[in-house]
Parts: sequence; structure tokens; C-alpha cells
Amino acid sequence: MTTVNRFTVVALSLTYALYFGQLGVINPYLGVFLDGRGFTSSEIGELFAVITLARIIGPSLWAGIADRTGKILLILRLGCALTVMSFIGVFWAYSFWYLTLTMGLMMMFWTAVLPQLEVLTLHTVEGDSKRYGRVRLWGSVGFIVLTVLVGQGLDFFATETPIYASMLVLSALFISTLALQQPGTMQRNTTQKGSIWRFLRHRVVMIFLLVNGLLQVSFGAYYGFFALYMRDLGYSGMETGLLIALGVVVEVGIFLIAQRLITRFGVWRLLMLCLLATGLRWWVLGTFADYFWLVFFSQFIHALSFGLNHSSSMQFIHHYFPSYIHGRIQAAYIGLAFGLGGALGNFAAGHLWKQGSGAFVTFTCASMCAIAGGLLLLLLKPEQMNQRHPLHQG
Repeated sequence: MTTVNRFTVVALSLTYALYFGQLGVINPYLGVFLDGRGFTSSEIGELFAVITLARIIGPSLWAGIADRTGKILLILRLGCALTVMSFIGVFWAYSFWYLTLTMGLMMMFWTAVLPQLEVLTLHTVEGDSKRYGRVRLWGSVGFIVLTVLVGQGLDFFATETPIYASMLVLSALFISTLALQQPGTMQRNTTQKGSIWRFLRHRVVMIFLLVNGLLQVSFGAYYGFFALYMRDLGYSGMETGLLIALGVVVEVGIFLIAQRLITRFGVWRLLMLCLLATGLRWWVLGTFADYFWLVFFSQFIHALSFGLNHSSSMQFIHHYFPSYIHGRIQAAYIGLAFGLGGALGNFAAGHLWKQGSGAFVTFTCASMCAIAGGLLLLLLKPEQMNQRHPLHQG
């Protein structure tokens, strides 16, 4: 690797750390922040659902522009800059709709960043899955550090702590993108045009997206209410932060060996394992959350729920589809699975939660969604996910 490439890989690692560091602030603690501003659990679920829907609009819009112009780095920087500008409004947004609009705009720009960052990274490391894993794991490191720091901060400061931390992290994220470089091999697509629907409507792809969508529906209770759940059960902010961080620590480990696991067992088998294990995880949280050690060990499953599932899904996308539409396919994956699936999960969890009295029902329904994803995956044969798309041209 040349000196320039080494510097770029370091800059990419820092960008991942900051991007997912922000995820470590907003995902666990947005519910605490909203609760501090007086919102009910139903309102929290609805707000989560509305802003999560922005994941459908943002990634697809920006990915289409990036794929056609080839200016992926410019789109990446613009997305980060607009994220910071839109997030500023949170400091003055106290009404439900004003805060929803502000957070929705921020989410639309912020979620558009990741598909471009993934494409940029895969091209920079020239398809080297092991090197990609090493770069990507810094996202987990950033998540861990920010989750623990903000969790501890909540023990000493007000529930507004997450938004001040977010402002700092998002500003640093934009600055880090200024150090990135776009590989000269990345060019705009001038020969392949039109909708990607012809790729998405294939049976294997539709089941893949539905399975991941169900998995993200199941995450609604965890992302929206885990920190509040732990607080109501008497756990400190520091303990909650460490529990969340533990899940990501084991996720880092799985990223380091994910490629070997994918090579040995294949995408289908690993996705099935992730879905069934996640179902067990939510059932334990809903049933035995009073027992610290059971919650502690259930967090180890996060290595499968997110880490291995994400690596396997990325491998499927990178291998199954032609490279010229990777950006738009990843945007569709994030928009439909994380966006639509996440929004449905947030909305349902908010209405089932009932200020904490519905925790068991909420996590039981989450468990059933993950298991349903596993049952749906049975409609495919393992070898079907190791082939290439019928429209793949090279």
C-alpha cells in the first residue's frame, strides 16, 4: 500500500469511527433525551418512526446522483455538511412536529452518507474483504467509546447531553471527510442507466430485503427503549452504556473473522443463525431483564444480530450485483430494511411500550419478528445466495 493509500485508509477508519460514534449517541439515548423533554412512549415511537422513514428518501436520492456523476466523495462531504446544518435546529425544537421535522432532515442527510462511504471504502481497498473488515471495525470502536462516554455523562448532566455530544461528533465527522480521497478508478456510469427495479424484483433479492426488514422491525424496541428500560429497572447510565458497548465489542471481534465464516458456511446459513439468535436475544430481554448477568450475556448476541448479519449482507450485495449499481443497491438495502423496517418497528414498539408496562409484550413481538425472518429465509436454498444476479454482466 502506498503512503497516500495508507493515509486514506486511516482517514476512512476515522470517518467510520465518527459516523458510528454518532449512532452510539443517537440510537441508545434519543429516547432518554425525548423523555426528558416530556414526550410519552407513544410519541417517542412515532417520532422514531417518522425520522427513520427518512432513510428511504435520503440514501436512494443521493446514491442515484453519485452513481450517475461519479462524484461520490463530493456527495459524501455534502451529506455531512447538511447533516450538521440541519441538526442545529434541535436546540430550539420543543414541539413534536418541529423536532420531528428537524430530526427528519438530519436523518435524511446523515443516512445518505453511509452508502457512499461503503462504496468509497470498497473501491479504496480494491475489494479486499479482510482490509475492509479492519477499516469497518473502527465504526464499532467509535460506537463503543461514544456510548460509554454519553452514558456516563447522563449520570452527571441533564438529559440534553446526547444532543450536545451529537453536535460535536457530527462537526468532527464533516472535518474528517476533508481528508478522504476518491480512487481514480471510480468513474461515473455512462453506459448503464434506468431504474434498479429490474434488479430488485428478482425473487432472491426480494426475500433478502424482506428478511433484513423483519430483523430491523425487531430492533425497534431495543433502539427506542433499551436505555429507558434499563433506567426504569434501576440500572445507572454508566451500566447501560457499558451493556450497549459490550454488544459492540463482540461485534468488533466478529468483523475480524466474518470473511472466514462467510467463506466456510455461506451467506444463507449465517443469516439464518443471526435471525434465530436475535429472536432468543429479545426474548431474554423481555423476560429476564431483572437479572444483570442474563442481560450481560444476551448482549453477546449483538455480534450476530448486527455484526455478522451486516457483513454477510454486504458480501451478498458485493458478489450478487454488478459493481456499477452497488451504490444504489446499498441505498435500497438501507432504505427498505433499515428505513421502512426500522420505522415500522419503532412505531409498533412505541404503541406497545405503554410507559414501560408493555416491555414484555414489546420484546416478545420483536422476538417473533426475528424468527419470522428465519422462516421466510427457508423459501431460498443456500446456493441461491452464493450465485450472481441473472442480469449480472461481468
